[in-house]
Formats: sequence, C-alpha cells, structure tokens
Amino acid sequence: MKLLIDIADSKAESFMEMIKSYSQAKPMTISAPDAALFEEIKEIKKAFKNAEKIKSGKLRGRSVNDFLNEL
Repeated sequence: MKLLIDIADSKAESFMEMIKSYSQAKPMTISAPDAALFEEIKEIKKAFKNAEKIKSGKLRGRSVNDFLNEL
C-alpha cells in the first residue's frame, strides 16, 4: 500500500526518522510540483464523482443558464 501524507515542515524530519525505524516502510519525499499534481488529480476525481452522482440523480446539478448568469 502506498500513502501520501501531508505534514508540516517543522515536524517532517522527526516524522521521517520515526517512519524509517520500521523495516517495512520505505519513506520518500516528493517535490512541490508533484505534490501539486496529486492535489489536482484529487480535485478532478472529486469532480468526476460529483458528475456521476448528478447523472444518477443523487445530487442536483445546475442549469447552464444559472451557471452563465453567475459569470
């Protein structure tokens, strides 16, 4: 299993040391652009789930006219 954990910079070093003490864990850091990409993917996934809910009638969508009137 792979996990992505967002942790404060001030706590990251001690957290990484703790994780490294477990032989089963292989911690690694990712760059800021990669972290931003993960966030974007998460938002896109959320949008697709909402679209599926709207399509199935579990969530109410907005009309195009209402959307355009907001602009």
